[in-house]
Amino acid sequence: DDASVLAGISPGMPEWQRALKLQKRAASVGFEWPDCGPVLDKLHEEIEEVRAVLATDAATRPQRLLDEIGDVLFVAVNLARTAGVEPSAALRHANRKFEARFRWMEDEARREGGKLADRPLAEQEQAWVRAKVALG
Repeated sequence: DDASVLAGISPGMPEWQRALKLQKRAASVGFEWPDCGPVLDKLHEEIEEVRAVLATDAATRPQRLLDEIGDVLFVAVNLARTAGVEPSAALRHANRKFEARFRWMEDEARREGGKLADRPLAEQEQAWVRAKVALG
């Protein structure tokens, strides 16, 4: 019999949902930051750890990146939870914004008689800025 507060959290659910449940259960026994400040600090720390791995030998990189990027994502879910934002709603919103902006960039390229794929990255980034202005 598993007496852990984490017992019974299904391993079959989407991982972001599982992260949220794990965090909520841990918070139920007081394992929780008081506000978003320390969570943001932790997110910054985890991002710096990703930077450090990217600066290391490529042979050891894949497993370490899996570990560190996983930590970034886990803390990002925790930030959303701590801020009172539903992670799935935030990600859905971000996906919609990205899709609308990217499609705008593709349409702009077509209007100008070309393809987005034929433009260098610097021009694509400029188009992204224009899409953000146009669409918000």
